[in-house]
Amino acid sequence: MLMPRQKVPDLKLPTLDHGDFDLSADGSEKGTVVCFYRGLHCPLCATYLAELEKRTADFAERGVKTIAVSSDGEERAREMADKTGAKELRLAYDLSLAKAREYGLYISTSRGKTSIGIEEPALFSEPGLFMITPEQTLYYGSVQTMPFVRPHFSELVGALDFAIANAYPARGEYEGAV
Repeated sequence: MLMPRQKVPDLKLPTLDHGDFDLSADGSEKGTVVCFYRGLHCPLCATYLAELEKRTADFAERGVKTIAVSSDGEERAREMADKTGAKELRLAYDLSLAKAREYGLYISTSRGKTSIGIEEPALFSEPGLFMITPEQTLYYGSVQTMPFVRPHFSELVGALDFAIANAYPARGEYEGAV
């Protein structure tokens, strides 16, 4: 399990239009929002990523970069970028399922074609949303077993405003006896 204030696993992936992504060298002032999504087959992911595309400028104003990541290959990632209108949002692809597990993401098996008629991959990761500091430590994390009821990006932007103004630390860091 990832722990707040501790280093997260390295993450190096190709992106569609923004060169190679390397979390350890992302160079953001305040951090990076990493949005793991299920893949092209997921209609909820398309809506979610379209919203993140709209909010990417809001995050940038606060010194935070954004990236969306899936285990889809380049072709399916390109289809998702076209579907969501992603221009500013970086889309990374070829996430290994082993790396997804390092981030604590749940792995699902295919159920065939989805409601939008796209075949699910044999195995894929479920959603996760993380705010990673420039030092590559976990600030915020949300991992899901289902595609439903995801954190709202507008709320995360508002929370960042509060956290930045108040130097609010990452929480959930205690690992001692309870």
